[in-house]
Parts: sequence; structure tokens; C-alpha cells
Amino acid sequence: MTAPDRLSPGDPAPEFTLATDTADQLSLTDLRGRRVILYAYPAAMTPGCTKQACDFRDSLASLQAAGYEVVGISPDKPEKLAKFRERDAITFPLVSDEDRSVLTAYGAYGEKQSYGKTVTGVIRSTFVIDADGKIERALYNVKATGHVAKLRRDLGLD
Repeated sequence: MTAPDRLSPGDPAPEFTLATDTADQLSLTDLRGRRVILYAYPAAMTPGCTKQACDFRDSLASLQAAGYEVVGISPDKPEKLAKFRERDAITFPLVSDEDRSVLTAYGAYGEKQSYGKTVTGVIRSTFVIDADGKIERALYNVKATGHVAKLRRDLGLD
């Protein structure tokens, strides 16, 4: 496997319909007309992913006030996402991409460096999608800690 193709500003955001943490389905088209922050993370209930999810949770009101919806995506099963939501009071949708096809389409699954080794997995990434479904920002290999604060600064919210 080689490095995944990455998205760039202006690219159409790959469409998806995925199961959520509440056993519903969520499609990107359901969010058309709103700006979306879609963030990809490796695994629910791990320390870094929990920190990142809680940072988004704690910033959700101000992000929504600025016109953004937040959606988290991982390869976890919906049942694990439901436990994550309940355990950490996550207040935005978490979607399950068990076959990793959507993560791959976004360039957020593939070869990456982990502790000096090349491994295949989820590349922690964040995508800002405009109201028309186009990529505004595609941020790859982001850090779990401090990323939401940096994103808020980059979006002019702080």
C-alpha cells in the first residue's frame, strides 16, 4: 500500500452515508447548506482520540454559532461509538466507517509513520467542507492535543 491520495481546497468532498453512534444513518448530503468539520480519528476511547473528541465537544457551541457542524469518523463499530458518546458526553455525531472506504476516499487511511515504523491505519485528519460540499481545508497528520484550538485560530474564531 502506498500513501493515500490527499484532498485539496476546492475538491469535491467525497459523499458518504454511514451508521452513527445512535444507530441512525448520516449522509454528507444531509448537511448540505452548512459548513462541516469532519475529523478522522483512529479509535474511540483511546487517550488521544478521547482528548480530541472532548476538545471538539467543549468547542461545539461556539463552532455551531459560527455556522459549523462537527462530525467524527473512525473505523469503530457503531456500538463502540455509542459507548464513547455516553462515556465522554460527546454531543455531535460519530460515524462508523468499518470498511474504511470513506476514510480512504478522504486520504485519511493508508501508510503512516508510527513510532518510527511504517504502518497502515487511520491518518488523524480534519476536513472543513463548505456549504456546497467542497473542501475548504484538508489537514493531515494533525495532533490530538491542541488541534481544536489551532483549528479555531485558523478559522478566525479566536
